[in-house]
Amino acid sequence: MALRKTILATGEVYHVLNRSVQGMPIFKGKREMNIFLEATKYYLQTDPSIKFSLYRVSKDRSPINLDDKLVTVVNFCFMPNHFHFTLRQEKENGIRKFIQRLSNSFAHYFNVKYNNRGPVFEGNFKAVRVETDEQLLHLSRYIHLNPVTAYLVENPEDYFYSSYRIYIGKEKSEIVDPSLVINQFASPEDYRKFVLTQKDYQRELERMKRLIIE
Repeated sequence: MALRKTILATGEVYHVLNRSVQGMPIFKGKREMNIFLEATKYYLQTDPSIKFSLYRVSKDRSPINLDDKLVTVVNFCFMPNHFHFTLRQEKENGIRKFIQRLSNSFAHYFNVKYNNRGPVFEGNFKAVRVETDEQLLHLSRYIHLNPVTAYLVENPEDYFYSSYRIYIGKEKSEIVDPSLVINQFASPEDYRKFVLTQKDYQRELERMKRLIIE
């Protein structure tokens, strides 16, 4: 496995991304999305007591402890063949442990359910350090507009597998702490406007990128 170039430092914020092997659809519907979201919450814990597959059949015996987390989820978006997180590392090696546990758990579920062999995700996940508040704001907008850019929905609040609805006050969450971003706006409505003003531009950028690649 290739060595990681980006040092993952405790207390720092990173954009974390990984894709499925050869772009195959892995989040095929609501069931897969919900399982990945539930596993996200479970593996935030520093020391999960049992495997996620066992937890799902005995939740009352293994309550989740989010007082001691590997990472803080600033925002996220799950797409059909990849995922995005913005994460602040809270423990040494926290991001690596969290992503590995989450990815391995979901890959096991996916392989069993669909009789798939081999890896589900590409090798090393990608991680880029967020260096300024401005970068953090633009990153959150980019992540929340992913479903719109891909023409899965017309409005990001109609997509239920990102943190956007949490940001604009439509949902509550034990998983996401949006304060690093949302506290830079006067209100959730101001954040909503900030995101939507870029919707058409981000779609056009994606279209141009595809034209260049083709």
